[in-house]
Amino acid sequence: MRLQLFLWIFLVPLFALAQSPEKLGLPIAHVTLEGLDLISFDTKDQLFASTIFGDIYLFSDQGKQLNLFSPARQGRLNQLEAAWTVNVFSFSADLQEYRILDRFLNPLTENGFSLAEINLAKASSLGNNNVIWVWDESDLRLISLDYRRNLIVQEQPLNLILDSDNLEVAEIREFKNRLFMNVPASGIFIFDNQGNLMRKVDVNGINKLCYYNDHLLWIEALNLMALSLSTNEIQTLAQLPDAAYYIQIGQERLATVSKDKVTLYVIPDWIKSLK
Repeated sequence: MRLQLFLWIFLVPLFALAQSPEKLGLPIAHVTLEGLDLISFDTKDQLFASTIFGDIYLFSDQGKQLNLFSPARQGRLNQLEAAWTVNVFSFSADLQEYRILDRFLNPLTENGFSLAEINLAKASSLGNNNVIWVWDESDLRLISLDYRRNLIVQEQPLNLILDSDNLEVAEIREFKNRLFMNVPASGIFIFDNQGNLMRKVDVNGINKLCYYNDHLLWIEALNLMALSLSTNEIQTLAQLPDAAYYIQIGQERLATVSKDKVTLYVIPDWIKSLK
C-alpha cells in the first residue's frame, strides 16, 4: 500500500510534466503599430506589416523599423505576402486592386481587376510563373491571372465543385505549388497548381493561414495548434503566454499578432522538428 502511494505521489506529477505542451521561450522583440493588421516574413526574416489604412512597414529581424510605404489611395489590405524571393504582394478588396513591390517597398506593379473582367475580387494571392490567383465572389470563380499581360489564364467555377453552403472565403494562399483556400465556416480547400480541387481539410475558424514543413499552424484560445497535411493528425504544440489572433513563421523567426503588437521569437527546435 505504501509503495502504491509512493508511486502515485512521485510518478504522476512527472508524467503530467512530460505531457505538458512546449513553450515558445522568451521573445526577442515587440513591435507596436497602431492599427496593425497583416504581417509577413520575407526570406531573410525581415518583417512586413500593414495597418488598417493600407500602409506597409518594413522591420528588421530584430524588430527595428527600416522603411515605410504609404499609398496615395488608402484602403485596408486583405493580403500581404513577402515570402517570395524577389517581390512583395498586397491586395485590397476595398480598392479592388493589387500591388507588387520590391524588397525596399518601391512599387513595381499596381493594377485593378476590371480590365481582366473580374467583377468582385474578394481574395487574391501571388503564385508562380507571373500568376495571381483571384477568388471572384460575384460568380464563385477561382481565377489564374497572368498579371504581366493582364490576361486570365484559366478559371474554375467552384459553386458546384466545393459543395458548400457557405463560401465566404477569408484568404487564398499558394504554398509549394498548392493553393489553399481558407473558408473559416467550412474548412480549408486545397487545389493543385491548375486550380483542380485535391481535398478538403475539416478545420474551422483559422484566422490566417500559416504553413510550415507540411503542417498548418494556427492559434486556438491560448494554444498553438498544428495539423499534419500528410496524416491529418491534429496536435497542441504549445501554450502561449498571451492571447493572439494568429501566427506567422519565417526562416528563423516566429511572430504572434495581437492588438497593435507583433511579438517576435526565435523558432524553437520542437517546431523545426515537424515533418
